[in-house]
Amino acid sequence: MEKKLTKKERLKLKAKVAAKKLKLELKKSISTAIAAAFGFLIALSWKDVITGYVSKIENLSPLKGGLISAIIITVISVIGILIVTKIFSINEKDEI
Repeated sequence: MEKKLTKKERLKLKAKVAAKKLKLELKKSISTAIAAAFGFLIALSWKDVITGYVSKIENLSPLKGGLISAIIITVISVIGILIVTKIFSINEKDEI
């Protein structure tokens, strides 16, 4: 025979469930923030390398200024976005 929970016990149980959900969301948020910080550091380290190569290409090109730089960085960024989107879409399908 199942014991019926009192109002106090139900509230306590709901509080525990809510606390577990909050802890999980907090862990997810912190890990996302840390991953973003590492991503920012990676981007900063690659910035100088990419800028160096782009400046060499700009010197060889008849088009001067930021146009070549903007095009190259846009192409690299779009390829990066496509790769990351593909990776994460596979993970989402696996979870379902």
